[in-house]
Amino acid sequence: MTNHDDSPLDPAAMLALSAAQQQRVSTTFLRPVFMMLGAWGVAYLVGFLALWFALEPNAPFTLPLPIAGPLFGILIAGAIVASIVIGSRMSRGIRGSSVFSGAVYGWTWSIASFAVFLIGQALFNAGMPVELSMLYYPTLYSLVAGILYLAGAALWNSRSQLFLGLWIIIVSVASSFAGVPTNLLIMALLGGGGFLVGAVATLIGGRTVSRG
Repeated sequence: MTNHDDSPLDPAAMLALSAAQQQRVSTTFLRPVFMMLGAWGVAYLVGFLALWFALEPNAPFTLPLPIAGPLFGILIAGAIVASIVIGSRMSRGIRGSSVFSGAVYGWTWSIASFAVFLIGQALFNAGMPVELSMLYYPTLYSLVAGILYLAGAALWNSRSQLFLGLWIIIVSVASSFAGVPTNLLIMALLGGGGFLVGAVATLIGGRTVSRG
């Protein structure tokens, strides 16, 4: 009797096996990326809108800054914690170079965000006024996000992440010229909205790979 376990796979079977492995890697990494981007999208949309309602005199209603400020901080901190937890789990069940790539990509969100916070604190210590910080933090956080989108595009050959990365970078630079508090509204709607669009695009891309 022929031992099918020892017989070499024909080209079609090898192609199917390779496709199955690629599907597994894509599903393992794209779902956490979807969750990560979703967390940042909600944090940006709600957090920056809260700050805008607190600082914009012509807003439909006024939100006290002592409420808006901590709310923004909690949302950003929550997104960072979510990134740490999600990033630490991205490599489970996968072997090979993808483990390293996925782990580094996941942790980079947290490391880069914390670095932006620390640099901001250093600027505060050097005399940066509060109004200038309202330009610094949105711009730098979004710039980091846009760059990481581009990195994700390179890792997973994703054109949607490439376009969204460029979009986030453009929004972050443009908003810095709008002044406070208009930049907060731009970051909430276009920045946070970009994160959420990226999350949906990532999820759809993962499903497309699975069907392929």
